[in-house]
Amino acid sequence: MTKHKKTRIKDKKLPAKALQREILKMFRANPKKQLNPKQVAKKLNVDNTRDSVLSALGKLVEEGHLSGLPDYKFKIKRSDIPPVASDGKSVYSGYVDMTRTGDAYVTIDGFDQDVHVSAKYMNTALHGDHVQLRVWTLRGRNRAEGEVVSVLERATEHFLGTLWLYPRYAIVVPDSIYVPVDILVPLEDTKGANEGDKVVVKVVKWTDGKMGTPQGIITTVLGAAGSHDIEMKAILINNGFNLDFPDDAMEESEKLPGAISEEEIARRLDLREVTTFTIDPENAKDFDDALSIRYRENGHCEIGVHIADVSHYVRPGTPLDREAYKRSTSVYLVDRVLPMLPERLSNELCSLRPLEDKLTFSAIFEFDKDDKIVSHWFGRTIIHSNRRFTYDEVQQVLDAGEGDFAAELKQLNKLATKLRHQRFKKGSINFETEEVQFRLDETGAPVELYVKERKESHMLIEDFMLLANREVATHIARKGIAQEQEIPFVYRVHDEPNPDKVAEFALFARELGFEMNISTPKEIGRSFNRLVEAAQNDPALKMLEPIAIRTMAKAIYSTDNIGHYGLGFDHYTHFTSPIRRFSDVLSHRILERNLGDETWRTKQDKLEEQCQHISRMERRAMDAERESVKFKQAEFMEKHIGDDFDGFITGITERGFFVELKDNRCEGMVGFDTLNEPFDTGGSRLHMRGMRSGKVYKVGDLVRVRITATDLLRRRIDMMLI
Repeated sequence: MTKHKKTRIKDKKLPAKALQREILKMFRANPKKQLNPKQVAKKLNVDNTRDSVLSALGKLVEEGHLSGLPDYKFKIKRSDIPPVASDGKSVYSGYVDMTRTGDAYVTIDGFDQDVHVSAKYMNTALHGDHVQLRVWTLRGRNRAEGEVVSVLERATEHFLGTLWLYPRYAIVVPDSIYVPVDILVPLEDTKGANEGDKVVVKVVKWTDGKMGTPQGIITTVLGAAGSHDIEMKAILINNGFNLDFPDDAMEESEKLPGAISEEEIARRLDLREVTTFTIDPENAKDFDDALSIRYRENGHCEIGVHIADVSHYVRPGTPLDREAYKRSTSVYLVDRVLPMLPERLSNELCSLRPLEDKLTFSAIFEFDKDDKIVSHWFGRTIIHSNRRFTYDEVQQVLDAGEGDFAAELKQLNKLATKLRHQRFKKGSINFETEEVQFRLDETGAPVELYVKERKESHMLIEDFMLLANREVATHIARKGIAQEQEIPFVYRVHDEPNPDKVAEFALFARELGFEMNISTPKEIGRSFNRLVEAAQNDPALKMLEPIAIRTMAKAIYSTDNIGHYGLGFDHYTHFTSPIRRFSDVLSHRILERNLGDETWRTKQDKLEEQCQHISRMERRAMDAERESVKFKQAEFMEKHIGDDFDGFITGITERGFFVELKDNRCEGMVGFDTLNEPFDTGGSRLHMRGMRSGKVYKVGDLVRVRITATDLLRRRIDMMLI
């Protein structure tokens, strides 16, 4: 379990209930710790007296959460998962993580281990479903077992598969290994599909019984199997994303008025006369952020971060709101985008297109003559963008020092550079993973792969977005602290890295000649930054960067603000991309109701449930995006079977070793069965030695390989060593 980040509440005393809650969270995150009241107060970084901390600890002992030990020490109670009670009340809820065999593991909040559920006890539950289950522990075993009692919420209703026709009915055989049952379809609901067609089927009901059969209707006929277009659609569907919007959501979007009323303008700060522009990728259509700049009479510089006001159009409880929440994110595959919102909103009404009046939610910052922020303001505005820039166009202006809005861009870049410097000085980690880009022909086939270059223009936008996200979260947190009652909010949090994973990684790095200081989380961050810097001149260390990233916790959305370790921020949210992230829509709604003297609190448990759903959908989107990259890489290398390339060894497994090609970043595997001698991989998996020749290869070595085969369905590239 990862170590919990210190609560950042300096010079403040927590109310009794809040103190108990923070203590319990801290002990749950540090299950092996035995602490006394003084140590607890120090770890939480609060000013509560020793007696008040002792009282809170005593209350948690009374409630059965903690155990009291000698010398006024305490620790978390670590009971095994309880057996099913005779009254049948030992029923829990969790999310299904299915395996290829049909068995599953269910994650339950508060349990130290996942619950194993045999395939025969799944009761129609599928991968990702939210279920209720009965739990027990088998005699003589530590592993918890369970049986699904009911499915509370399906992860998806739509499945991709192949249609087979019979005289009185049809069946769809799902492509996904996580759907181990065929879906029955009445002949009248096949939508004219032919035998063997790829189709999308919506499950409308399950027959009774533990081995119930799903019945569905065909919603989309994709046609004969095998096309690359179908494979990309399959990636989306198999990750739980619907290709089309429901009719009611589309109808609502079409009925939204395009004109902005005078009454609405009167309710907002009018910034249409302030110099404003957008900076986005060349192929972007949904412009959800803009920057403005003007100078005040006192000589101070005012920078506005203006964000599309999606919450003005998407109201709680409407069909648009329900569908946006269900998707939670836009999905960016190599050759297409599946938007969170219909194009009427994402590309038209909400998009901050140039030379048009647009409704925005803004964060405005005043910088003094020393480039320090002296004030900020949040609120609803109306803007008029003067110019749409691409990143390359902005970079040309910055490099040449002349062009449209050259003075404004230069000032923005100066401020962004200072913000960046301050961020890294305070502990932000400089992981910049290389992003592979594809150049596609008119059919969508890849013709070139290259690594996207990060320029000053990209970082300029990034730093102002980070500033807005940080300050919005800080505003809400401080308001709650001032009122001694937390305001539930959508925080973007990132826990400290797992000490065991970091220790293991430090051994890897040492073998490659890089020493890490892992004595504290802060020193770990500094070591990671030194690694990034050293890797610029050492290919072997470059190969360590993705491994280093995997030692880090995953950033998630939560109402429990533990801070953002990777950025070095005590408070952080997502506010700047509501067209493509539902988390930002929620942030806008909560912030808007907590401006000025007004205070509004939503139900924290309901908001936390929404945060968990959004985090799950974000992970699915990332999986889909990675899968599309792997597919297109295999598709690209299909034309290069038999060709030789230089590449770096990126990893070693028991079956072979991975090689990333130097020029196009495609990764494939060289199987040990293709080599002319057996190899010993040792314990660290960082090097391997030929058992006859003694030849040693290690991670980061440059090798020459030949492409021998590709498998599009498995997203795989096979290589052999030259």
